[in-house]
Amino acid sequence: MRVIVTRPQPEADRWVAGLARQGFDAAALPLIAIAPVRSAEARERLQAAWQQLAGRAALMFVSANAVQHFFAARPATVPWPWASGTLPHCWAPGPGTAQALVDAGVPAQAVVSPPADAAQFDSETLWPLVSPGLRAGQQVLVVRGSGADGQPAGRDWLAGRLAACGVVVDTVAAYARQAPVWSAAEHALAQQARQGAIWLFSSSEAVGHLQGLAPGSWAHARAVATHPRIADAARAAGFGVVCTSRPALDAVVASIESIR
Repeated sequence: MRVIVTRPQPEADRWVAGLARQGFDAAALPLIAIAPVRSAEARERLQAAWQQLAGRAALMFVSANAVQHFFAARPATVPWPWASGTLPHCWAPGPGTAQALVDAGVPAQAVVSPPADAAQFDSETLWPLVSPGLRAGQQVLVVRGSGADGQPAGRDWLAGRLAACGVVVDTVAAYARQAPVWSAAEHALAQQARQGAIWLFSSSEAVGHLQGLAPGSWAHARAVATHPRIADAARAAGFGVVCTSRPALDAVVASIESIR
């Protein structure tokens, strides 16, 4: 049974290797391309975000990519914020983002994230962990990706909850998300995978990009989605069988086994 991994690189290759160790015929077909922000304005905003870290109550990182690109953009003139006794908290929606923060040098005690056995890894699961310590007037910076227009993109659920508590929310795009440019071999792989393959989706945006890159019927393909919202997008795209799974390898493997 072929499993198509649609995560961005290099995550896709790590998932392919993990699934291969479990005995699956897995192939990477990224449906989101990740790149540094390109415009001078976006780069300036990213630099300014580093210059203005003092006084932030917390930094919210939406993904491991947000972590990696934000820390790669740190100006040499900005002192390491976690060098003093005052540790700005870093929020992460899941263990992958939390680990990326630790790998970037953030002390583990400054990272707030749902436990590895949480039912979901998202803002809703993170909220009960961070909301008790919030006060009106505090400042939180949300670090995320940008869309095709160069503006910060993504869900505003957490920003809405913060604003309702009187917290001042700023947002900065640390990287750009866009549809990939497929090679002829990748187009051929997608066509072959219409019949019977299991597609692993970790983003509703990826489902939308697939519809643009390979329009047509997906009624004979199956999907494992790592969040109910993503599962809804796969069903709307016409996938014949859709299963929702926790976004951990063992859970994804169990979900694949259940529909293979």
